[in-house]
Amino acid sequence: MILVTGGAGFIGSNITAALAERGAPVAICDRLRQGNKWRNVSKLELRDVVAPEMLASWLETHGAQVEAIVHMGAISSTTEPDVDLIMEVNFRLSKLLWCWCAQHGKRLVYASSAATYGAGERGFDDDGSLEALAQLRPLNAYGWSKHLFDRWVARELAEGRASPPQWVGLKFFNVYGPNEYHKAGMQSVVAQKYPLVVAGEPITLFRSYRPDVPDGGQKRDFVYVRDCVDVVLWLLDHPDVNGLFNLGTGLAHSFDDLARAVFAALKRPADIQYIDMPEVIRPNYQYFTAASMDRLRKAGYTRPFTSLAQGVGEYVGRYLSQTDRYR
Repeated sequence: MILVTGGAGFIGSNITAALAERGAPVAICDRLRQGNKWRNVSKLELRDVVAPEMLASWLETHGAQVEAIVHMGAISSTTEPDVDLIMEVNFRLSKLLWCWCAQHGKRLVYASSAATYGAGERGFDDDGSLEALAQLRPLNAYGWSKHLFDRWVARELAEGRASPPQWVGLKFFNVYGPNEYHKAGMQSVVAQKYPLVVAGEPITLFRSYRPDVPDGGQKRDFVYVRDCVDVVLWLLDHPDVNGLFNLGTGLAHSFDDLARAVFAALKRPADIQYIDMPEVIRPNYQYFTAASMDRLRKAGYTRPFTSLAQGVGEYVGRYLSQTDRYR
């Protein structure tokens, strides 16, 4: 059995679905709360749905059946003000699972984040050494919590302490795709702007506050969630691969490019307007991200990544435009 923490969330539910489609026994650990998050996994056969506060006792009872843990559970909001909560979920829980997997000989794939790179002034090289990680400066508590765990892992390894038989950290870049609807304001731009285009309204993007970047020219490495799932499945199929890896496409596209891809998917002329960026986010705003993918490629992952136009087209055509938007 494979346990997916955050298994009803965005990336986690897509991984859970892919594992279930393979016929793998899968259990999830998540907090469903109110709303429609449950629908992310409503089509799937699940061995169990574990509340986070019950995870430790569940592992005591069912741990022998667990082959691997895919740890996607996190407070992922970059604007979450409760740093104690972020630390409990993103750092301490991750440590607990690492130690449990090391003690019991179970494999661990966990979610790190491109937010660990901060403004990107030191580049986007997924060097997992203590020295390289010490140079990074995350811009928010979410990014810092992920970075702190990456550094903790590096220290554990450097000092020769026990580790899981397979361990992989994935620095996700800007992921978009089905099952992100519960994320509200943290949904991808595609999901947030699609209803506007359908309603005949323009897409609004932030103005730039740098003279070398045009309005809407801020760039991100947008990666389709299906590609993220493919990488996770490949890692589970290759238990000899260990390390900290970026998970993007290696290419940066502007928000203008993304908006035009949404209009193109709906076969409508582009109508883009630029609005002021809220002052509260201006000081820590990233103007560019692009994953260095060399390490993952050298580890043996060879599949191509979905182009922006293809990914947005599939997302709009197969999910956002359908009555049932869920994977």
